[in-house]
Amino acid sequence: MTQQTWDEVGGELLPHDEFRAASEAIVANIERVIEGKTATVRLALAVLLAEGHLLIEDVPGVGKTKLAKALARSIDCTVRRIQFTPDLLPSDVTGVSVYNQETHDFEFRTGAVFANLVVGDEINRASPKTQSALLECMEERQVTVDGVTYQLQTPFMVIATQNPIEMEGTYPLPEAQRDRFTARIAMGYPDPGAELAMLDGHGAADPLRELRPVSDADTVRRLIATVREVHVADAVKQYAVDLVTATREAPDLRLGASPRATLQLLRTARAVAALEGRDYVLPDDLQALAVPVLAHRIIPTADAQLARRTTDAIVSELVHRLPLPHDRQRSPYDTRPAAEGHGRGPYEPRKG
Repeated sequence: MTQQTWDEVGGELLPHDEFRAASEAIVANIERVIEGKTATVRLALAVLLAEGHLLIEDVPGVGKTKLAKALARSIDCTVRRIQFTPDLLPSDVTGVSVYNQETHDFEFRTGAVFANLVVGDEINRASPKTQSALLECMEERQVTVDGVTYQLQTPFMVIATQNPIEMEGTYPLPEAQRDRFTARIAMGYPDPGAELAMLDGHGAADPLRELRPVSDADTVRRLIATVREVHVADAVKQYAVDLVTATREAPDLRLGASPRATLQLLRTARAVAALEGRDYVLPDDLQALAVPVLAHRIIPTADAQLARRTTDAIVSELVHRLPLPHDRQRSPYDTRPAAEGHGRGPYEPRKG
C-alpha cells in the first residue's frame, strides 16, 4: 500500500447507497463480536471516518480490546497491536535506525505505528516517555526519527484502551495526550438479553477468530472523503463554538476544551450525520457527541471533585443549559414550501 499524507485522502465520493451499504456492513460485522452495543459500535466507526482517534475506557472484561480488534479486522488494511507495559520504549512505537554492517549505513526499521489501525492495549501502563511517542503521529500523521520525517499511511487511527479504576502500575494520560483522542467511550455492561446471546455465540469459540474483512483501505478513504463533504451551516458552527466556549467559562471547570476539540466535534458530527443518511449536520448531532468528545478533555475544580461531580455530568448540564440555534422551528425533513416569513433554517441541507 502506498503511503499518503493527511490531506491526500483520494478516490471519488461514494453515492448515498454505496456509503450506507459499506458503513452498515462494517457495523454488522463488528456486531458479530460485540453484542448489544450498536450505538457504541457506530460511534467508533464515526471516529474512524472523522479521521480521529478513539479512547475506550472501562472496567476489565467488558470488551474494550475486542471492539478495537473487531473494527480493525473488519477492514482489510494494515493493523498492528501494541501491548503497553512499563518497559516499553518509544523506539518500539515509532521505530529505530539500525546500523547495517553490509551497507555501512543506518537504515530505518519501522515501529508499530506504521499501520492503518494501531490498537494500543492498556495505554496507561506505559511510562509518560513512551506515551509521548504517540503525540506527533496522532496529531500530524508523521513520525520523526533522527531528524528524518516519515509520513504515515491513510487512513490512520489509534484505538487505545485503559482501565480507569486500577491505579497500581499505571501512569495517567497527560492532558496533551487525552486531547488528541477525538472521543472517549465506555463499553458498559451488556443487558441480560445481550449477555445471554453472548453465552450462546461465544461459549464454544471466539467469533473474533472467524471475523473476515468486509471493507478495505481504499473504500475507507472514499468514505472519509464523502464525510468531508457533509454540509455544516453557519448556525451549527456557531453552536459548536458556543458549546466549547461554555466549558471554558463553567465555574466547575478549571480547564475547558481546546480549539482542537471544536474541530474534532464538528468532524465527528459530519461522520455521524453521514452514517444517519444525511448530507448536513444538525444541532442534535453536536448535543449527542458533546459528552464523548469533550468530557475527557476538561478538568473539574477541586470543589467539583469533592462534590463528586463527573466531567460527563458537567458537560451534560452545559448542553441542557445552552440554547439551540433560534431558527429551529422547521424540521429539516419537512419538504413543504416555506410559509411567508418562515424560511428554512440555516442548518438545512444544501441545495443542488
